Amino acid sequence: MLRIATVLIALSAAVPLSAQEAETLTPSGDPAPMRAVKLIRAAGESVLTDRTFFGQVVALETVDLSFEVGGQMTMFDAQEGQFLQKDVQIAALDVGPFERAVERAQINLTQAERALNRAETLAATNAVSATQAEDAQTARDLAAVALREAEDALANASLHAPFEALVASRLTPNFAIVSPGQPIVRLHDMSEVRVEIDVPERLFQNVDEGSDLKFTGSSPLFDAPVPLELREFNAETQNIGQSYRVTLALTQDDVPQAIIPGASITVTATLPLGDESLVMLPPSAVSYDSGSPRVLVYTPNPGGTDGTVAWQPVEVSSPNGTDLLVSGIAGDTQIVAAGLQMLTEGETVRPFIGLTVE
Repeated sequence: MLRIATVLIALSAAVPLSAQEAETLTPSGDPAPMRAVKLIRAAGESVLTDRTFFGQVVALETVDLSFEVGGQMTMFDAQEGQFLQKDVQIAALDVGPFERAVERAQINLTQAERALNRAETLAATNAVSATQAEDAQTARDLAAVALREAEDALANASLHAPFEALVASRLTPNFAIVSPGQPIVRLHDMSEVRVEIDVPERLFQNVDEGSDLKFTGSSPLFDAPVPLELREFNAETQNIGQSYRVTLALTQDDVPQAIIPGASITVTATLPLGDESLVMLPPSAVSYDSGSPRVLVYTPNPGGTDGTVAWQPVEVSSPNGTDLLVSGIAGDTQIVAAGLQMLTEGETVRPFIGLTVE
């Protein structure tokens, strides 16, 4: 009987010890290995928040060129996808009718000038009334106007590129008879390459000339990200997503010819937050205790192979809706990046340095 009581006392003493060490033992009773945690360092510099957008290249302007006069087109030298320099001739009409119209206008003007001289001579001798001389002057002026119109029509019988252009499409075949204003060719103004992005309303509030918001563009056609400058924005929101259409300019002088309207560019918007006491952390690095945010701070032990973790209260905000902006952490503090729910105050852990394959 005494032996049984002794065994029961020993078992009752062992139960609390097993519960206390449950978290440090595996199911087989062996000591659990030290947890490895991923650490991130709180930077002691100005925090940058950035967002990435899908950008599409657009032309400065897209114009359908047409003749101001009608006639038969006899020359059309513009291939789709071709780059044209400013003032290069694109198309021309048959100039024969326009040249004859100029000759007729010149003859009519000469005749009107003779009639005016005769009327002025007769009016000086009172052979005709002064009104007849004035009518002759009016006829002469009308003939001069008709000559200028004929000369303008002759000049308008040819079509030139009004800017450095990319031929988007040919809208009329050669040798067709065209009417005034009929679209002949569609041109993209490539004197300045622009990029359009849709910016959410929250970030759009920081888009102004006085802010430090910077834009850069990335593409396989560029060796490195290129700067983009804000040009304009559409003051109306899109139907979906409550976003604004923002237009940026590619200021680089040597733009590859493959950067044409419709090409895609990845645009990154970067906004300095300007407070060196702020740290950008992923949501997984912040835990909440009774509604109060906190982080796990890692303090290395002597030797540096392991360390202990401790909770530290912080204040958080979210400028972009994805990352958390944290204050209350000293610069260069090491913080546990994930798995906070599996760790306890004062627990000894080791930094995760990656998987090793033997």
